[in-house]
Amino acid sequence: MKKIGLISDTHGYWDTKYVKYFKECDEIWHAGDIGEIEITDQLNNIAQVKGVFGNIDNSTIRQEFPKEQIIQYGNQKVYMTHIGGRPVKYNSFSLKKLLHLTPSVFICGHSHICMVKYDHNHQLLYINPGAAGNYGIHKIRTIIRFELHINKIEKIEVIELGTR
Repeated sequence: MKKIGLISDTHGYWDTKYVKYFKECDEIWHAGDIGEIEITDQLNNIAQVKGVFGNIDNSTIRQEFPKEQIIQYGNQKVYMTHIGGRPVKYNSFSLKKLLHLTPSVFICGHSHICMVKYDHNHQLLYINPGAAGNYGIHKIRTIIRFELHINKIEKIEVIELGTR
């Protein structure tokens, strides 16, 4: 079992609460729009970071992180990219990937809307951690923690960091 901290859309904003909530995590996954490479550098001081670049990320971040990640843990296949849409309304790029890869978990960011939902059509768990930064349409900054087991995900927590 691994404890995962999930964050997205920091847009270069650092909050010391990231340390508080991620200090027990084995890995931190960033679903894009990092904003400044220093954000993932600081997250790496807490736990190993895996991530993807987002649409606002510069060439430094794009050299460090790919557009998409496939993370295999036991029977769990996680597909992560920044812009993905949401259940029933996936964008065409993500829909093709979901049909081809058949992941058990799909993680994306971009919308700044926190959502955890089981997609019965694609037999996967959809997770968008919302936005942890101060820029965007969201009113409350959010992150997610969960336990990744060989056959399932447990103890999913949505954590509100406060208003932006």
